Amino acid sequence: MRRAAAVLAIGASGLLLAACGYEGTVQPTAAGVSGTLPKQQTTPALAKGDPAAGKKLFASNANGCTGCHTFGPAGSHATVGPDLDKLAQYAKQANQGSLAQFVQTSITNPGNYVQPGYQNVMPTTYGKLPAKQIADLIAFLTQKP
Repeated sequence: MRRAAAVLAIGASGLLLAACGYEGTVQPTAAGVSGTLPKQQTTPALAKGDPAAGKKLFASNANGCTGCHTFGPAGSHATVGPDLDKLAQYAKQANQGSLAQFVQTSITNPGNYVQPGYQNVMPTTYGKLPAKQIADLIAFLTQKP
């Protein structure tokens, strides 16, 4: 019995020692690496919009923005949707990039971020507006007073 225990102990020690001395791991070096790094994904630049044209779109009955949102520059005071005078604050809370990018996503994919305290009721049809009109709305909504 002692002999079997001694053989097991020696065998286990031998395995440990053999594993400790293993030098088969190879580290890559700069000289051995080839190829290129993948390009970082960047957010596409937004088209430059016209704030005056965006104001007309915002105020038009066909789009209905004033029927749901408060926004001082448009003279609207509705409370169904978030107060757009606080867009910069909402963009920070959403942590979704620049203010312009946040506004664009809010128009084209309104369910992506819903401001707490409001329902996800904004129609997705605004995302189907021509790119120029979306750019105009973004320019209007993000202009400095």
